[in-house]
Amino acid sequence: MARVARRLTCTDAEIAELNKIINAHKSEQRMVRRAKMILLCNEGFKIKDIAAEMSERPNTVILWRDRYIDQGLKGLNDTQRSGKPVTYGPDFRERVLSKIAETPPNGLANWDGPALASALDVSVDAVWRLLRKEGIQLSRQRTWCVSADPEFTAKAAEIVALYLAPPENAVVICVDEKPSMQALSRTTGYVKTRSGKVMTAIKSTYRRNGTQNLFAALEVATGIIHGKTTKYKKRVDFIAFMDELLDELPKGEDLEYHVILDNYCIHKKNDEWLAKHENVFFHFTPTSASWLNQVEIWFNIMSRKVLRGASFDNTQQLCDAIHKYIDAYNQSANPFVWKKREVKGTQIRDTIANLCN
Repeated sequence: MARVARRLTCTDAEIAELNKIINAHKSEQRMVRRAKMILLCNEGFKIKDIAAEMSERPNTVILWRDRYIDQGLKGLNDTQRSGKPVTYGPDFRERVLSKIAETPPNGLANWDGPALASALDVSVDAVWRLLRKEGIQLSRQRTWCVSADPEFTAKAAEIVALYLAPPENAVVICVDEKPSMQALSRTTGYVKTRSGKVMTAIKSTYRRNGTQNLFAALEVATGIIHGKTTKYKKRVDFIAFMDELLDELPKGEDLEYHVILDNYCIHKKNDEWLAKHENVFFHFTPTSASWLNQVEIWFNIMSRKVLRGASFDNTQQLCDAIHKYIDAYNQSANPFVWKKREVKGTQIRDTIANLCN
């Protein structure tokens, strides 16, 4: 007995929806073709004629007709497929993290993508995908400084108190030196790379023309910088700078000067000078805590603005550039909004796996 073909009858609303799919500019072409098959079936055309018209096999037309009868418009969508078998399963993550915890081979200081892929005998692309997903950046580094000073809390509190709540009728100053700044002569200019980008160019060879030291003092309340370049950074140079600094700072009756310094040798054992300047008080940062001295922030700025990529034919040019920058900087100086990111001991882990699990 011959099989009877399933009849398809669409309502006016369904016909309108099918025409909407066909006429919409954003419709996928496979959905458009399926909608046309359904409309032709609804109009009574034979399966073989629809297949010839649509350049499809009759079985394909029957498939979408039957799915539309059973499920309506939803039946025109593709069913969920299993997809490509998983090459790297859940255990792949644990393999990579465990391998990173091991000592890198072949004298490497740190693991990288190719080294991990070779050690695990997997695709390097799979390793990079996992590292990106986990937010692991093997080539980037962060440093931290943990002071072992037994009096760290008391000394740090004293410095921070001077920043946040300085004594009345007092000037708070941060003082330090930047030694061994080299006056380098080298050719500089601009180049255009193959990608069309224009960037600064610095010749790899250079000539050394000597070094200079910079003593600098930062007025915490105003952000103004006082600087002096010297050949050496001996105690006599430091004392001379302090004498000049006191002449430049604001003056007033009973005005006190609180100077924040690190523990470098020339800053210590200046009792004779301090005895002559009874309104000057030295405050020393804890050992291994130079980041408590705000003038270090300005040194970083000056290095990027003046020293990086520069060319000086002699030390005098270097000194002139530094002093010109200080003069320009002071015209728009502002106090630093000083913050220090807290690093908790529990944040420092011995392996990546401990951080990612």
